[in-house]
Amino acid sequence: MAANDRWVVEYPEGGWAVERENRERVSDVLGTQQEAIERGREIVRNLGGGELLVKGRDGQIRDKVTVAPG
Repeated sequence: MAANDRWVVEYPEGGWAVERENRERVSDVLGTQQEAIERGREIVRNLGGGELLVKGRDGQIRDKVTVAPG
């Protein structure tokens, strides 16, 4: 994975998190998966573009979005 890539995953304490692979901390935690996807796109776009991978509640990748630089 590239440095700009991010994941949207279910957060254990509730909500949905935007995070980097092998994270030490999450970038953001939001109430819904859709809000997390929108925030993830914004983060990746601001970093110069990359991939946003979305995991479902079952932990399987359900979507992969290429985000253009902002």
